[in-house]
Amino acid sequence: MSDDASRGDDDLPEEALAFGSDIGGDPEPFTYNGGRVDPGESANVRYGISETYLGDPVRIPVTIVNGEHPGPTVFLSTAAHGDELNGIEVVREVAHDWDHSALHGTLVCLPVLNVPGFLAQERYLPIYDRDLNRSFPGREGSTSARRMAHRIFTNFIEPCDIGLDFHTSTRGRTNMLHVRANVEHPIVARVANAFSSNVIIAGEGPSGTLRREATDAGVPTITIEMGEAHRFQRRLIDRALTGVASVLAEFGCLPDSTVHWPGWRTVIDDDDEKTWIRADAGGIVDMKRGRGGLVREGEAICTITNPFKEEDDIETVDAPFTGLIVGVLENPVVYPGNPLCHLVGLSEDTLTALERERERSDARRRSRARLRE
Repeated sequence: MSDDASRGDDDLPEEALAFGSDIGGDPEPFTYNGGRVDPGESANVRYGISETYLGDPVRIPVTIVNGEHPGPTVFLSTAAHGDELNGIEVVREVAHDWDHSALHGTLVCLPVLNVPGFLAQERYLPIYDRDLNRSFPGREGSTSARRMAHRIFTNFIEPCDIGLDFHTSTRGRTNMLHVRANVEHPIVARVANAFSSNVIIAGEGPSGTLRREATDAGVPTITIEMGEAHRFQRRLIDRALTGVASVLAEFGCLPDSTVHWPGWRTVIDDDDEKTWIRADAGGIVDMKRGRGGLVREGEAICTITNPFKEEDDIETVDAPFTGLIVGVLENPVVYPGNPLCHLVGLSEDTLTALERERERSDARRRSRARLRE
C-alpha cells in the first residue's frame, strides 16, 4: 500500500509527463468505419454492432465531440454490464450538458455499450449469458459477444489516447467511488491519480476487460467503480463528473481548468492489503458499517442471525485489520461463502488524513445545522 498524500508529477517518468502536455499542429477529424466528425463539430450516432433474431440492427449510441483545438482523444464508456446505470448519466452529462467551446481534443462518449443487456436490465448479454466485459478486444468470425466487442473496440476505442470506463457493483452490493488501474503503466497511473478518487486499487484487470485490453492496445485506461446496479445515485454521479473534469484538465483538454485533489488518497497495490470478507454461516445480515465506512481491527462489521435471533446462533464478523469498506452487501441475506464486504487497508498517515477530513466535514455539518436553527 502506498500513501499518496504528497505524490506529485515529479514521481512520474518523463515520457508520462510529456503526454498531452504540449500538443501542436492542426486539429484532426475523428473517423470510424462509416463516418467522420470534423474539428468543431459533434455528432450523435447509432452505430450497428450486431443483429437481433429478426435481423434488425443492434445499435449502440455514440456521441463524438471534436473540439476546435488540437488535443488528446478521450473515450468515456459505460454499461458494458447492462444493469450498471450510474455511469450512463456521467457520460450523458459530459456529452450533452457541458460547454465544449474551449475543448482541446476529442471526446468519444459511449453511454451504453451492452444495448441488449440494457434493454433487458440484465448484467450480461442475453445471448448465451456472455459477459461483454470479458470479450474485448473481440474478434470477427467469433462468438456474438466478441463480434460486438470487436466493432466497438476497433471503431471507438483504438483511435483514442486515453479512456475512462465506468462500472458499478453487481446486484445486491454497492461500491464507494474508487479507481482500478494498472499503476505500473506510467500514463495509466497519471490518469488514475488525476481522476481524484480517494482509493486506487492497483492491478491490470482480468483478461478480456475493456481497461486491460485497451491499455495493452496502447490506450491507457482506468475503471471507475461507483455505487450499485439499477440506480442513478446523484452524489456519486457528481463526484465522478468532478473526476472526469480533473482528468481532462490534467491532459490539456480543458486548459483553463485545474486538477482536483481529493484531500487524501491510498493506493492498494498488495493483495495482503485487501480482502473480500465472506460469510461463514447462512442467515440474515445486520451490517454495522456502510459503504465508505472506516472500521478498526477487531470491530464488528456485521452480525448474521437466524430468523429467531437466538443468541447462541448469532455470528459476529469482525474486521481482520483496520481499513475502509470499499464494497458492501446491500441484500441482507447470505449463504455460507457469500461476500459481505470488500475491505482495504490504510496506512497510519492515510488514516490520520481521513480522520481529519471527516472531523472537518462533521464540523461543517454542525455549523450548517446551527445556521438553520
